[in-house]
Amino acid sequence: MSLYDRILVPTDGSEEGERAVSHALDLAAVHGAGIHALYVVDTASYAGMPMESTWEGVGDLLRGDAEEAVKQVEALAEGTGVDVETAVVEGTPSREILRYAEDNDCDLVVMGTHGRGGIDRLLLGSVAEKVVRGSTVPVLTVRLDGTIPNRPGRAAADSEDAADG
Repeated sequence: MSLYDRILVPTDGSEEGERAVSHALDLAAVHGAGIHALYVVDTASYAGMPMESTWEGVGDLLRGDAEEAVKQVEALAEGTGVDVETAVVEGTPSREILRYAEDNDCDLVVMGTHGRGGIDRLLLGSVAEKVVRGSTVPVLTVRLDGTIPNRPGRAAADSEDAADG
């Protein structure tokens, strides 16, 4: 029996977010787990827009970004032997992450955090903090500042490419 079978990794498609994705992929490879890549289209972020704005255009644009973000997780997983399931949902990010983890029997949530503190955290809130407080399964947070770590085997491939070049 493995410690983790299904690891949820919420993603925003950012380069910094790749750090959390890489960490989740490493854990999945070690534990023989699958990855669930989730993008939550934050409907609250554009709920205050005037109705005369092109609502469908905004929604389509956000869903397009979401699809790209989860495809990026699939691309990062290529060659690792880790199975990836993707999903795009709409709603409040922390609430939808918690719901998805529970509905899909995920054993672990791996997500990035920007490490905000003080007034920024008070004013902006923290999706990661809300998930940590509300989750029924363990949540591993990965600081998103810093360099993106290499996955096992990738450093060797990169150095071979450099030697060939």
